[in-house]
Amino acid sequence: MVIAIDGPAGAGKSSVARAAAERLGFTYLDTGAMYRAVALRTVDGGGDPAEIARSARIELGERVTLDGEDVSERIREPRVSEAASRVSSDPAAREALDEQQRRMLSDGDWVAEGRDIGTVVAPEAEVKVFLTAEPAERARRRAAELGSDPEVVLREQTMRDERDRNRDVGPLAPARDAVPVDTTGLTLDEVVEQIVTLAVEAKELAS
Repeated sequence: MVIAIDGPAGAGKSSVARAAAERLGFTYLDTGAMYRAVALRTVDGGGDPAEIARSARIELGERVTLDGEDVSERIREPRVSEAASRVSSDPAAREALDEQQRRMLSDGDWVAEGRDIGTVVAPEAEVKVFLTAEPAERARRRAAELGSDPEVVLREQTMRDERDRNRDVGPLAPARDAVPVDTTGLTLDEVVEQIVTLAVEAKELAS
């Protein structure tokens, strides 16, 4: 089974997906970390994002490694976040990473999160969720995570959202059959409980 969790930055995708995977005994796939790893390489040394996406060895788990180097903290730096949004707008880079993600999701039980999992990477996912939250709440969460000014984060977030919504390949949008979940004011456990319920219902329908 694949549970696809899409949504904009700061909606809670990573925390929710990781917790839901642990609760269900599924494997967690952080696709955003893959884009960030490619972005980090471009920020550090330049180069073509698509070529980096095809050749880099990205391993996900408790830590994120890029060609054997632990980059778990570095890929969360603001400059890398900005670069990751640009990488995600590169059609060839997206295609390369999408193909890697499809291979990973083709076997086993997964909770995968990103911004186009349910629409592009895994359109046949048994459960699709589109997480949202009020922009100010999303910026507050991200600022707390990064130790940044919420107003600065909100401005950057607004620009990133606009770019993500309007990119030609894999634009940020909910799948037609995705269940919308507004996380504003909800606890992590409350959101995870909704996703677990959807997974149980999907398994019952498939049996």
